[in-house]
Amino acid sequence: MAGRTGMITTDELNPLIDAGEIDTVIVAFTDMQGRLVGKRVAARFFKDEISSHGAECCNYLLAVDVEMNTVDGYRISSWEKGYGDMAMIPDLATMRLVPWLPGTALVMADLTWLDEAPVRVSPREILKAQSARLAELGLVAQIGTELEFIVFDDSYRDAWKKGYVSLTASSDYNIDYAILASTRMEPLLRDIRVGMEGAGLYCEGVKGECNLGQQEIAFRYDEALVTCDNHSIYKNGAKEIADQHGKSITFMAKYDAREGNSCHVHISLRGTDGSAVFADEDAEYGMSKMFRHFIAGQLAAMRELTLFFAPNINSYKRFVEGSFAPTAVAWGLDNRTCSLRVVGRGHSMRVENRVPGGDVNQYLAVAALIAGGLHGIENELELEPLLEGNAYGSAAPRVPANLREAAELFGGSAIARAAFGDDVVEHYLNNAAIEVAAYDAAVTDWERVRGFERL
Repeated sequence: MAGRTGMITTDELNPLIDAGEIDTVIVAFTDMQGRLVGKRVAARFFKDEISSHGAECCNYLLAVDVEMNTVDGYRISSWEKGYGDMAMIPDLATMRLVPWLPGTALVMADLTWLDEAPVRVSPREILKAQSARLAELGLVAQIGTELEFIVFDDSYRDAWKKGYVSLTASSDYNIDYAILASTRMEPLLRDIRVGMEGAGLYCEGVKGECNLGQQEIAFRYDEALVTCDNHSIYKNGAKEIADQHGKSITFMAKYDAREGNSCHVHISLRGTDGSAVFADEDAEYGMSKMFRHFIAGQLAAMRELTLFFAPNINSYKRFVEGSFAPTAVAWGLDNRTCSLRVVGRGHSMRVENRVPGGDVNQYLAVAALIAGGLHGIENELELEPLLEGNAYGSAAPRVPANLREAAELFGGSAIARAAFGDDVVEHYLNNAAIEVAAYDAAVTDWERVRGFERL
């Protein structure tokens, strides 16, 4: 095998297809909602046609809500435009085996229009555009995502039938770092870890978290696009493996009143020669001037770019004081009460953005991190003093309180429009407006309990 275990080249894949060992190739991309979507292609057809020419898919896949309903307001796709096709062009460097699905390989795809122009609003393309901006400066982003989830003993189909109410979590109490109670979930967790290793990811380990049934499986950092592709495959695959175990897992940012699911994103920039451009052992805190500008840009842009860190109504339920989810726009040294936590030294010098939850679209979040950092570097922004102590009780600006506020800030952001372009900004503003309108129109269980008899 080439490179990482589980990764495979087309020269290695084709003999497996000819021998009947691989009969299916999944051609996939990540949609606006962070879901892996695409087609299962017969392996022989992939070898003969799709690997070189791509496969078509309906352009409504970047213009629907989470229920897959067609909705108005998107320039790229509508009834008036006929809901035509776009092309999924396999990125053959991402080809891998899928150990938990027999006879299956998977490849991530870039999206183009039928004239071969890139689909600029696709999450992978948005990230690639920001990585290209870094490359012009001789820089590369190294990214690690830490994705938490909650395990339930109920299967997905049983959970659906119950309306996701009265589910049985796979532990009965706080199991943060606990070994004993996590062992009950180990058959599932082990299959996820081993499966991801076999699909080309570099697994570091697993630990219990605070909520009932909550776990975090960590993977080694990598170049931005590689990490984000791996994140999609892991998130989708973990659900598939849980389903095979008759269990379910959720990555939603806030499932209940206890601790939410985070997705802390670590970012460090390197020179294209591998140099540690964030580190300067002779400077205060070991932080280079570039790193200080980078964090200053993060702080300046955070409220305006929060829509890309917290894209859903539920995302904002997670921002609760004293919950290890941030509420203050501030930075600190190894301070988990701040939204930006600086850790490491030398090549490991990095900043952890603690705003994203488990529901984040990682391509968009990383693109926003790069855009904010470049805003600070290009304008040589001065870094404010670090926050010491409890950021929850500080006078620092606050993370937006809800999706409506985040969308308003994003729409008015000169930083966002300069970095991503008006077409991207308007596309994701429309997505937010649709979610807000759907939420405003919904009648919830909370309203029925309070108002059915007593009002």
